[in-house]
Amino acid sequence: MNVRLSEMNLPRFPLLSDEEMVDLLGKAQAGDADAREKLINCNLRLVFNLVQRFANRGYEIEDLFQIGTIGLIKAIDKFDLSYHVKFSTYAVPMIIGEIRRFLRDDNPVKISRSLKENAYRINKVRDALTKELGREPTLQEIAGATGFSLDEIITSLEAVQAPTSIHETLYQDDGDPIYVIDQLSSEQEEFNWFDRIALKEIMNKLSEKEREIILMRFFQDKTQTEVANLVGLSQVQVSRIERQALKRFRALLQEENIRKGL
Repeated sequence: MNVRLSEMNLPRFPLLSDEEMVDLLGKAQAGDADAREKLINCNLRLVFNLVQRFANRGYEIEDLFQIGTIGLIKAIDKFDLSYHVKFSTYAVPMIIGEIRRFLRDDNPVKISRSLKENAYRINKVRDALTKELGREPTLQEIAGATGFSLDEIITSLEAVQAPTSIHETLYQDDGDPIYVIDQLSSEQEEFNWFDRIALKEIMNKLSEKEREIILMRFFQDKTQTEVANLVGLSQVQVSRIERQALKRFRALLQEENIRKGL
């Protein structure tokens, strides 16, 4: 998603010449707040352009822009004028690094730094071996190249995997998606309200196929794949029938509650 600078309501500041940049950096690092603010404002376009690289990561561009601006400020404070290089040459990796660090660390599951570092090293070695061997390396080959045990490799890689929503679509055909939750079975009752209604009466109002699938899915705790194999249908068909049956079930339940004045 491309966002224009104007869409973020950012004021446009003039680009600075190399001489102006050096002068302002010297003043800013000497404690001149106005010079520091001008440096920040005149380099916001640089931050904005870099942030565009990280679009479609599940974060608002505005939020990533704020993180990138922090990287810009760090670059201003840490830049060494004796480097004799353009400020942008130093600032770009600082800004990108700040954004990447945020994306890496902003995880609902907190992971130790050592596991992250191990996973980074393992992935780097795996990429190198893939190029060298012309195929995906085995765990044993990765272990030999990294010195990690198989358990350490598996633990490190699993730790940095992003959590998957149980409502994430695994497959979709003709508008009927199959979700992760459809592949899961549960040791607990899925619908507690099954115990509070006249099950037999409502179940008997479903078609034979609907009743069969509902019974296997929610009373025999079978996955859609298992049900599909037992009834001789595809998983997509089972998913469709299940959804239709549950929709009818809820409608019948509502009618029953209205009839009873609940």
